[in-house]
Amino acid sequence: MVETRTARAGGGGALAGSAALVGSAAVIGSLFDRVVAQLGDWRTGILSDGTAETTAARLDERVRALVVPALAADDPLLIGAGFIASPELVRGRDVHFAWWLGPLEANPVFGATTEPAKLDLATRNHADYLRDFRSLEWYRIPESTHQTHITGPYVDHLCACDYIITITAPVEVEGGMIGVVGADILVKRLERELLPALLAIERPVSLVNEVGRVMVSTDPALGAGSILPPDVIESVSCPGTPFSLALTSHSR
Repeated sequence: MVETRTARAGGGGALAGSAALVGSAAVIGSLFDRVVAQLGDWRTGILSDGTAETTAARLDERVRALVVPALAADDPLLIGAGFIASPELVRGRDVHFAWWLGPLEANPVFGATTEPAKLDLATRNHADYLRDFRSLEWYRIPESTHQTHITGPYVDHLCACDYIITITAPVEVEGGMIGVVGADILVKRLERELLPALLAIERPVSLVNEVGRVMVSTDPALGAGSILPPDVIESVSCPGTPFSLALTSHSR
């Protein structure tokens, strides 16, 4: 269900704006539905390998076979994907990331890459905070809610060195979480996917998260990570996500 909130009533233009917003919100909801469905398939694949304590090598082999095809596809939506195991699952490891990065274009740390590569935490300068990864939003909230969670936008200093969105889903056995399966989307890639629909709306429109932080906007003054100004005349929730599309009063 799409929820529409209008701050000020208008004439025919407002109705046209509502219809366009609802249509674009549905497109965004459908995009994230596809990612969530992909996570569900990967979760099933991980569980099919058994749920007893395992080794890092065995887990990596299983996860690699699941996620790399999506990262190696032509013009992939995802920039990273994998499984972060609970400390109890992998023998001898308090922290284990079975995580792969998609091809990167002109990354300031790693340069340009042409194929998926496994994340190696030992080579990352900003990985210390992951020692307490259970407290991080993308792990903590799926563990407490038993539901898929979307984190962001935020700057990923570990891999992409840019704004990303992270979607994570709990992998559970008998009500206990053994880790999260997840995927990252570059905001720049999301922008390329969504701009055609957003540009068809007459007024400036922004895709924002639940606290009003902008991900994609047709207003050139609102870059990724900025806060939506208060002059919102209408907003529409994007089904299945914590996001909304907000129409502002400035003309393009």
